[in-house]
Amino acid sequence: MTGSVSFDFTGKVVLITGGTKGIGAGIANSFLSAGADVIICGRTAPEQMPSAGGRDAVFVQLDVRDYEAAEAVLQRIIDDYGRLDVLVNNAGGAPHALAGEVSPRFHEGILRLNLIAPLHLAQLANRHMQAQDVGGCIIFIGSISAFRASPGSAAYGAAKAGVVSLAASLAVEWAPKVRVVAVSPGLIETEQSHLHYGDSAGIQAVADTIPAGRLGRPEDIGNACLYMASPLASYASGSNLLLNGGGERPAFLQASTVTN
Repeated sequence: MTGSVSFDFTGKVVLITGGTKGIGAGIANSFLSAGADVIICGRTAPEQMPSAGGRDAVFVQLDVRDYEAAEAVLQRIIDDYGRLDVLVNNAGGAPHALAGEVSPRFHEGILRLNLIAPLHLAQLANRHMQAQDVGGCIIFIGSISAFRASPGSAAYGAAKAGVVSLAASLAVEWAPKVRVVAVSPGLIETEQSHLHYGDSAGIQAVADTIPAGRLGRPEDIGNACLYMASPLASYASGSNLLLNGGGERPAFLQASTVTN
């Protein structure tokens, strides 16, 4: 945690899909620091479990695209902990691929992982949360790719646009007991940043295009999720929180010969 604001999630149960690395691990660390019981899931166990505040996350193996397996994991959480307070739909991603050069099956796989699976997880979580006295909160992790051209990941950008739309629609359907929101990261520096931006010089060159002067960090997204899941955001249902460090400098400013 940074700054003077702190959140208390003691006694709360949080499930984070894809919480084994990158943004997901950052979100897990934030909730652990706030005292929550954190369950993370992924296809393979991480080499190092998210740990913060003297607390460790609990790993459950799950391919989020498998509906029956996801249903079993949600029921297991209810059986073991008695409740589920927060679901963070974080699992997703896509390799760089030009839309005109890949198969229909490739596109379908990207949509299934980044849009259909989060919808199914949210549906399952909502069923349990509606039966709880205090309901719960579902957070969809979106992306800046939903709001600007995303060459090389067109289907991914479309899926993330769908995620933001889902959050708005489900917030209406499942209110007032379950709050549904989206948190959309901009460019985030993780252990895999070199795959997208190259070496350290390339990463810095990308960071220099951001008004904040740096790439985002996983904990930036984790802290935003803490806020959105907290009572302080009780009136934010249906909203999307975009975290992009001020955005990207417009290309025309670089091309212009006029100095402003």
